[in-house]
Amino acid sequence: MTAAAKALLPRADIPIAQTWNKESVFATVEAWQAEYNDLKIVLEDIKPFIGTLSQSPARLADWFDVATNIRRRVGTLVFYPNMATQVDTGDMSAKELVGQAQGVLAEAEKLMAFQRPELLAIGEATLQQWMKDESRLAIYQHYFANLFRQQAHVRSSEVEEILGMANDPFRMVARAHSELTNTDLTFKPAVDKNGESFDVSQGSLGRALQTNDATLRRTAWQHYMDGHLQFKNTLASIYIASVKQNVFDVRARKYTSTLEAQLFPFNLPIEVFHNLINTYKANLPTWHRYWEVKRKALKQDTINPWDIWAPLVENDPDVPYEQSVAWIGKGMMPLGADYVETMTRGCLEQRWVDYAPNIGKRQGAFSAGTYDTYPFIMMTYNEGLRSLSTLAHELGHSMHSYYSRTMQPEIYARYSMFVAEVASNFNQALTRAFLFEEKKDDKEFQIALIEEAMGNFHRYFFIMPTLAAFEYEVHSRAEAGKPLTADILNGIMRDLFAAGYGDTLTNDAERTGITWATFGHLYVPFYTFQYATGISAAHALADDVLSGKAGAAENYRQFLSLGGSVYPLDALKIAGVNMSTPEAVEKTYAILGNMVAKLEILTA
Repeated sequence: MTAAAKALLPRADIPIAQTWNKESVFATVEAWQAEYNDLKIVLEDIKPFIGTLSQSPARLADWFDVATNIRRRVGTLVFYPNMATQVDTGDMSAKELVGQAQGVLAEAEKLMAFQRPELLAIGEATLQQWMKDESRLAIYQHYFANLFRQQAHVRSSEVEEILGMANDPFRMVARAHSELTNTDLTFKPAVDKNGESFDVSQGSLGRALQTNDATLRRTAWQHYMDGHLQFKNTLASIYIASVKQNVFDVRARKYTSTLEAQLFPFNLPIEVFHNLINTYKANLPTWHRYWEVKRKALKQDTINPWDIWAPLVENDPDVPYEQSVAWIGKGMMPLGADYVETMTRGCLEQRWVDYAPNIGKRQGAFSAGTYDTYPFIMMTYNEGLRSLSTLAHELGHSMHSYYSRTMQPEIYARYSMFVAEVASNFNQALTRAFLFEEKKDDKEFQIALIEEAMGNFHRYFFIMPTLAAFEYEVHSRAEAGKPLTADILNGIMRDLFAAGYGDTLTNDAERTGITWATFGHLYVPFYTFQYATGISAAHALADDVLSGKAGAAENYRQFLSLGGSVYPLDALKIAGVNMSTPEAVEKTYAILGNMVAKLEILTA
């Protein structure tokens, strides 16, 4: 790894073509400030509607028009300064704007909290008639049905207003974790086999772990974990505060558990969670077999946590950004030329993707936006197969958002977390299938491609179920009034990883135990297990499309356009998979097992 490769540029020195198109959201900060000032006035338009929704169907329709407009504008107001803080965590000016925007969001949520209690007071029968009398209300059929299904968990207007007011301070807990881990936390430099230093940061860790230098991998992983261990009590206090907030919400809304509170709004049975966890535990031997195959391929006496990402080929394929876009496009051709054209234009012309590494850029990758913006992507592209896969993954999210926002009204434009990881993993599966065929005579490429797939499966089919089991144990303790400390959190995490690693991977128990602190995902409770259900549905659907099953591609395209207009299990059934049983999860573990077997042959 050259010195040039190690150096990170300041954000201001990044070519604009490699950054996302923030100017399409607001042309200038001054334009954003003008919108902020105007929105503070517009929020006053809410007050005349409070207590009046029952007057007539026209009055209710007028309210929905006002509320929709405000939600759209507030969403974009909040999103814009957050774009800057994600790619430059040291941007203090942007953080000030975030604070301003969060204040507007909190005020809007507080003022709009009257809506659900007043709708429930009107009654379902009356609203059914009003939808016939007022055409503007017709689109709210699913929204009303879902509202009355959840009636037992909607409180009075006064309580809802208080809960709405609590959202802003509650959000600060996740923000505190992000600020600590992405801005304030620093790590001791890693050292490679020649004694040269390598800066460890959220954005550079992945590159260090994916090198064939075992010394660099070990020191980078150890120093990264040590940095979190140094603040284990602070990080534990932040996370425990989040858990207790979740328990507060559970009791305020009269749920029996945090898990139920997260799944019930989307009409998901709790069994979906337990199906996943039980299937994951039953298939741990597949992972144990993989660790052993990799150990042998690396020609090591032992395999350690920092070796999980080690390459098995001497030279990882070099894949420039533009080549990735082209290959992903070819992989996605079964969904139609228009899908590929929209996606390619977003990557190369409309600047959906912020992909250059820079100083201060936060860890990870994500797709985000609002009803009125592009479906933007933030990532760090490092010109290899894993970066190609990450881009394919995030483009799946973005295209899902694109079709949902294009085909659905704002009220249904957001899809649930349960389906959120389907399109992303589907894109990866189709792109991977194309590359397996395209490079079928290139043994090293095949090995690298399997390892890329295993890296993805490791995250979504090993790490995420492990974190989900951790969340379940932690929340169960909190709901039962049992104590939680940094050492208890680390102990739970350590034991879960010990089971996952088995006897084939040599564990570093203390450092592995702090893994929970490295994942901001935990601040959205029980999001983690939905990565695993998502990858399962994705591979089942991709298999149908790749095998040429009649109507599979069309059904999948319809699924992308549904947004939140139907319940997530129903949306997936329309796509062609039933996630109320473990079948898709088991099928995907079989795919995983086949990859391990193929890797064993290729590396023998």
